[in-house]
Amino acid sequence: MDALKLTTIGTSTGVVIPKEVLTRLNVAKGDTLYVTETPDGGYSLTAYDPDFATKMEKADAIIRRYRNTLSVLAK
Repeated sequence: MDALKLTTIGTSTGVVIPKEVLTRLNVAKGDTLYVTETPDGGYSLTAYDPDFATKMEKADAIIRRYRNTLSVLAK
């Protein structure tokens, strides 16, 4: 477990994320991180966008449903 320290940045509060954590998340300065609430009341910090994943699941369903049509259109 890594501890994150809150710090003042201008008039806001920020979090200092250790380099090792950034490496494990495969993110760098300027990337977006997402905070999601977990079922047990905690929080999860991830580079994974849950909304994008939902949209991709819908796209996969459409692709499976219209596989033949898309194949003809791709020619």
